[in-house]
Amino acid sequence: MAPTPPALSVLDTSPIVQGSTPRQALLNTVDLARLAEDLGYHRYWVPEHHGMRGVASSAPAVLIAHLANATRRLRVGAGGVLLPNHAPLVVAEQFGTLAALHPGRIDLGIGRAPGGSKAASAALSPQRTKDFGAQLDELRGYLDPPEDAEVKAIPVLGGNVPALWLLGRSPASAALAAERGIKYAFAHHLAPDAPVEADLVSVSVIAAEDDERAEWLAGSTRLKVLSRIRGNRIQLPSPEEAAAFPYTADDRAEIAKRSGAVLTGSPATLTGKLQQILDETGTAEIMVTTPLFHHTDRRRSYELLASLAGGLTARTKRSASSRA
Repeated sequence: MAPTPPALSVLDTSPIVQGSTPRQALLNTVDLARLAEDLGYHRYWVPEHHGMRGVASSAPAVLIAHLANATRRLRVGAGGVLLPNHAPLVVAEQFGTLAALHPGRIDLGIGRAPGGSKAASAALSPQRTKDFGAQLDELRGYLDPPEDAEVKAIPVLGGNVPALWLLGRSPASAALAAERGIKYAFAHHLAPDAPVEADLVSVSVIAAEDDERAEWLAGSTRLKVLSRIRGNRIQLPSPEEAAAFPYTADDRAEIAKRSGAVLTGSPATLTGKLQQILDETGTAEIMVTTPLFHHTDRRRSYELLASLAGGLTARTKRSASSRA
């Protein structure tokens, strides 16, 4: 039997880089989604973040609607909706509406993080009284309501149900997903040192024609992370600015310690790195986020990644249903 390559997908935060605007970031997302569809990527997810000046993706349901209209076959969805910020009924109604308008193409990834500062979280949901598991069960009830349910999410009726995923980065989240019978998406880009089995694994990847250029391009995100550690939150800088930064020996040590969070290299180099993740997690799908300053470099990275997919093998331990 021939090896089965993994599905490749995209996680796009709509990054607002230094000198750019939210509008341009969102337009770049639309452009990248169209390219991803042309290149054969399987799905395209956008997250929910609040009050972060470097991220334009704050309203995933709205952005998903636009992306679904801008593409034809690509699955689009939330990676994810942060359930503590919302009434489960509203989430079910929004994504039921999307599923009705775009049958078989809508994913609903659910997370539990606040997605912003304490002040932003308080503004979104000042009364956080429900346990996350209870919220998740309430949402599932609206997506598959019994006939005698007192309250129903009307748009989901008739089979307009998005594919439900649970997002996380810990064994506890994986266990919750298994307990509830929900597909699990593991955030490797947030917890690269603690891989767990998952239906989908999101990875931060920067691809270029050679290893040297890929690492030079990664200087942008390395400097951004370093600045956050040093207490100075910045938008993603250019690779030119990152290359000229006066790093101390301590800075370089800090960067080296965290370098595993972003995989860099040529297609040949990345094939080995991505295969290791496939083997460790037993996943059949890799979702890629690419923190690059120049949109042209981001497009090229996804083009190069698409070219190497055939050289990967999904030795999956998970259900094939994750391709939905």
